[in-house]
Amino acid sequence: MAALAACSDSGNDGANPSANAEHEGQNWRYAHEEYEGDVQDVFAFKFKEYIEEHSPNTVQIHRFGELGESDDIMELTQAGVLQFVNQSPGFTGSLIPEAQIFFIPYLLPVGDDKIVSFFKDSKAINEMFPSLYAEQGLELLAMYPEGEVVVTADEKVTSPEEFKGKNIRVMTNPLLSETYSAFGATPTPLPWGEVYGALQTNIIQGQENPIFWIQSARLYEVSPNLIFTGHSQFVTAMMANQTFYNELSDENKKLVQDATAYARQYIFDYVPGLGDKMLKKIKEDSDKVTVTRLSEAQREAFRERAPQVEAKFIKMTGERGEELLNQFKSDLAEAEKSSSKE
Repeated sequence: MAALAACSDSGNDGANPSANAEHEGQNWRYAHEEYEGDVQDVFAFKFKEYIEEHSPNTVQIHRFGELGESDDIMELTQAGVLQFVNQSPGFTGSLIPEAQIFFIPYLLPVGDDKIVSFFKDSKAINEMFPSLYAEQGLELLAMYPEGEVVVTADEKVTSPEEFKGKNIRVMTNPLLSETYSAFGATPTPLPWGEVYGALQTNIIQGQENPIFWIQSARLYEVSPNLIFTGHSQFVTAMMANQTFYNELSDENKKLVQDATAYARQYIFDYVPGLGDKMLKKIKEDSDKVTVTRLSEAQREAFRERAPQVEAKFIKMTGERGEELLNQFKSDLAEAEKSSSKE
């Protein structure tokens, strides 16, 4: 951490830029959780592109593993060593319990049109979440979807009964663990760096991720059965260190907001259809891959277990979480109407 702070171009730590440094341009650091070319990486480089085209500031991007795992980059951001971070609520849930709402199964739609409409217009996302992040010293700049979550396993699974006895890797997130317990599996928290090897050695028998990540990380090589349960959409959030953000000039705040809006709109256009493209690549690369898309009847067997996860969420988050959940449902209903009109 000290080494990162020492190499700042302005000579200041990221949370306390001087007026002169701001006028002359600063080097801002931005870390995310994914590899080159993945969705968070695309978002980060679009943000960087806008910042550098419209100001003397520069943005240095750190991909997965360069500064550690998700917990590490969040710690660096809260300390002000990093100015921006992209982290999914799967990890942020330990700081912000309400962020685990995204892991209530069958809450979010998996269709591209509906999910984009929801994120653009949701009061829960755009008005309620920022204050929750602010409590942890974070300025929430954007939330956006990365694609439908797909389960991979050592064999085809079409029912909760077939999940019994399977260790399914989950992020360190209590509500996600509750989901897989409800689904009949044994949730097994593991750091990302251990997942491929754990699948390869049968320590775990499955995991979940969007298709692009399954392709990018080559998880299909060691977990070749892809199961589309339709239970979730992978969501991520882009944040700034709040002290750093608050001390920016109005001009630079607007620059950051505009760059974020530019990157988010690009992702809204980029993600739809991405899963199909990556699935095609997976199937071209391996003839061992199977694809199972659950029927509505098969999904219903999983969907009927969702209420216990929802109840757990409310128990964990209290009245504030229940209020957020109610707003979520209202926003989703509006997104459904908007999608049907189009």
